[in-house]
Amino acid sequence: MNRKIVGRVIGALLVLEAVFMLPAMLLCVADGDSAAALGFAGAVLIACLVGGVLLLLARQGVGSFYAQEGFVATALSWIIISLVGALPFWFSGAIPHFVDALFEIVSGFTTTGASILPEVESLPRGILLWRSFSHWLGGMGMLVFLLAVVPIARRGTGANIHLMRAESPGPSVGKLTPKLQNTALILYGIYMLLTALDVVFLLAGGMPLFDSLCTAFGTAGTGGFGIKNDSIAGYSPYLQTVTTVFMFLFGVNFSLYFLLLLRRWKDFFFDEELRLYAGVTFGAIAVITINIRGMFASLGEALHHAAFQVSSIITTTGFSTVDFDQWPSLSRGVLLILMCLGACAGSTGGGLKMARVLLLLKGFRRSLRQTLNPRRVQLVRVNGHPVAEDVLAGTNAYLAAYCALVVLSFLVVSVDGLSITTNLSAVIACFNNIGPGFEGVGAARNFGHYSDLSKLVLTLDMLLGRLEIFPLLILLSPHTWRKAG
Repeated sequence: MNRKIVGRVIGALLVLEAVFMLPAMLLCVADGDSAAALGFAGAVLIACLVGGVLLLLARQGVGSFYAQEGFVATALSWIIISLVGALPFWFSGAIPHFVDALFEIVSGFTTTGASILPEVESLPRGILLWRSFSHWLGGMGMLVFLLAVVPIARRGTGANIHLMRAESPGPSVGKLTPKLQNTALILYGIYMLLTALDVVFLLAGGMPLFDSLCTAFGTAGTGGFGIKNDSIAGYSPYLQTVTTVFMFLFGVNFSLYFLLLLRRWKDFFFDEELRLYAGVTFGAIAVITINIRGMFASLGEALHHAAFQVSSIITTTGFSTVDFDQWPSLSRGVLLILMCLGACAGSTGGGLKMARVLLLLKGFRRSLRQTLNPRRVQLVRVNGHPVAEDVLAGTNAYLAAYCALVVLSFLVVSVDGLSITTNLSAVIACFNNIGPGFEGVGAARNFGHYSDLSKLVLTLDMLLGRLEIFPLLILLSPHTWRKAG
């Protein structure tokens, strides 16, 4: 294992994290909140010291960088930046228990939005900004940002592509341009442009600048940390509608927006994953609107809230305008299914991903056809192109690991004695990076009542879901470290 390049990646990320903490720290200084400002200052100092030491030790790192190093570097990076990112919460006293602070920041970086806080409006604005900004950083991925702006390794080592494949969501990751750094720049350019547009539309609706930034960060990262105790419910219908639209847009594969820039309209509108994503979204909105019609004054109001919650759940954002836990069983069942499905691969959304759902459906259809005609060669095609068998095998392996880990996590958190619905929805919400679940962890509740053991399990679930299982499993595998020795 190329430990020096792994150390260089982690060191560079820590320094980058320190830079990203500075706006929140300066806001605390401007607001006169000395405790929060000192909390950020301590975290910045630790990040710079540890990052600087790692960069110094790895300055002469050379050699090849394989998939194993990519997975290990990615998993370690996310764990370490989470540990450091939790320090401002802990040092400032905003979240006095470190396990709670770690849960909160991992929920932020993984764009989950699950919280242990019973209320947030009393928190310093710098703390609220860091919570929301962590969504934006984790949405596209700090490693992807690093790839866009910093040459991590010398050309030819293979580091960049392995890091991007380990961090980026989806069954497969490709390059938009021959040079990977340009691909990362394009992705982040699109990400920043959509975020800026979201801020502009929110400001146009009368939302204050601070609220607009935090809401846009949560929407862009499909995270869902609110700065109000009622999430988005207190804002106007216009602002809620803007958030609905942008949540849906951030759930689209960002590679498709690149096709729009190239004016490849047909490739965009006839993309099979996009059509499945849109079809499931609009179908769910229609079913829920009809089901909850009697709970609202008009059909338009029912449609408004149904569209918001469907867009929020399928993109795994987690914002809410109402307590959807009070909706009829059919609507809650639809939302539970959407929690598992998730948005498109290559987006900032979580869940299983529509690309995998599409491959699983096509693979199932192929199995049925092969049963009827075993000698016929059956290829799985997406957008007219054949899908490699290793991608199909990887999709099946992911689904098997996903189911096993969800069941195991459910059994562990059930030790706390809460209801089956609460525990199962909590695990699904954390593993799929959604945020709210049902009953005890519903939209109007929080995760603070869980024990430290359950919080750590749910924290691990959030990381497993965001990194799509395999990087963390490889990091925890004894085989990985035997080979390294």
